Amino acid sequence: MNIKEFFDLSAGKWFSHRTSHHLAFKQFEDGKSDIVIEILAADHPEVIKLCQRYKIAHSSAACSAKVTWNGIMEGNQQKDSGSAVLVSIPDVDNPDEGKLLRETGSTKEASVIGRYKVGSDGALTLTTEYENICSEERLWFASPNLRMRVRVLKRSDGFSTASFTSEIRMGGVPSTKKVSETANSASS
Repeated sequence: MNIKEFFDLSAGKWFSHRTSHHLAFKQFEDGKSDIVIEILAADHPEVIKLCQRYKIAHSSAACSAKVTWNGIMEGNQQKDSGSAVLVSIPDVDNPDEGKLLRETGSTKEASVIGRYKVGSDGALTLTTEYENICSEERLWFASPNLRMRVRVLKRSDGFSTASFTSEIRMGGVPSTKKVSETANSASS
């Protein structure tokens, strides 16, 4: 599976259930959300704007998506909603790795460049470093309608958070047979 196939297979509406463990405090949180992933064309205005911010030609994007979420963490009752635009820029010498541009509406982390790598098993690994936090996330498909994520956040002061998320497709099943076959062969 390549990055475009991974994005294509991710398109649609998902129900997400996340459990996060705050290792230093020995606490955990449980959260649920609805996620919508929409594939964007390389010439979409949001893709062009994000690429221009980093002085990267939007034509070099392998694929792009807009992710919108609406959820809540149990016990917190505070809604967590927002959206992000993701643009993958493959390395010239190795298209299974590259930059992942991300822009959110959040003032804390409005735009970020991370790295992606698609493994031979079809799993996508994302690595992002902020000012004092390193995030590593691994995503894979157990089946075309079940996606898993594991994320570890490490702060420079030693505090870490680990989370596991399962996502079940609720709609917008990809119509391309090739994408479904790729996910099935990756999970075998």
